[in-house]
Amino acid sequence: MEKTVEIASLDCRYEDFRIKNKHSEAQLLASISQRGIQEPLEGTGDKEKRILLNGFKRYRCAIKLGITQVPYTCLDADEAIGIIELLRISNTKTLTILEQALLIDELKNVFKLNTSEIATKLTRSKSWVSVRTSLCNELSDSIRQKIFSDQFPAYSYMYTLRQFMRINGVSKEEVERFVDAVSGKELSVRNIERLAYSYFKGSDEFKEQINNNNLSWVLERLKEVPKDLDDCNQCERRMLNDLEILQKYMQKVMRETHDKRYTSPAFFAQANLLSGGILSKQSLLTQTLKDFYDRTGQT
Repeated sequence: MEKTVEIASLDCRYEDFRIKNKHSEAQLLASISQRGIQEPLEGTGDKEKRILLNGFKRYRCAIKLGITQVPYTCLDADEAIGIIELLRISNTKTLTILEQALLIDELKNVFKLNTSEIATKLTRSKSWVSVRTSLCNELSDSIRQKIFSDQFPAYSYMYTLRQFMRINGVSKEEVERFVDAVSGKELSVRNIERLAYSYFKGSDEFKEQINNNNLSWVLERLKEVPKDLDDCNQCERRMLNDLEILQKYMQKVMRETHDKRYTSPAFFAQANLLSGGILSKQSLLTQTLKDFYDRTGQT
């Protein structure tokens, strides 16, 4: 039931569970200054303890405009049920998958609900809940802070960086360094994608330049690289594919050589034989790639 409440009575403990967007918030501020708050804020609890769950942009706008009373709807008196109700209606509310993931993590770790209980209460599948649990588990505190404070787009994390992590085996530490380097620069999603490709699949020079904040230099260099392979013949495409595979497995082998689970004599004998064969070609491979790098860089 909607009612008017004192804005000072709202507890904003879940504010960091929602992604900020300064552009949409600026538009909302202009709208509220002219027409007031049209849609009620939503939360949980009673008049002694109102916990805000939805409407943080409206809340911040009201504070800036000196509005002391706001429309408010209580989703449920119980905090956990209020969170579940917000998740349940999130199809019609703007609640991203990352925001859903954090709220589900809260239900699990604070309110001690398991996957099955959450799925039942939300009328969702257990896999739906598990996907969001996994997403939350892989999201580091550093990257979470950058995304939720509007310094790094959630879209770029979900659809660019996670692909490198899953397909190319890029470590969390590498992803964190990249996010730190490009956050807060007002870069487009497309430019972040191009920078990520050069950072994780390009040369050490590109990675060094990005880490040193020379993003414009890298982007200028990337303009010279075609966006697709339409102009390449079949032989050229095959070579590019081979180079990509070589790079992928070089990274994979370097990462996995430190695994402590290698214990059998048969494994060590075979691994030593194969490693020796690779090392015998190391100098030739390095020189061949260096020559090829110089040659391809002259066009």
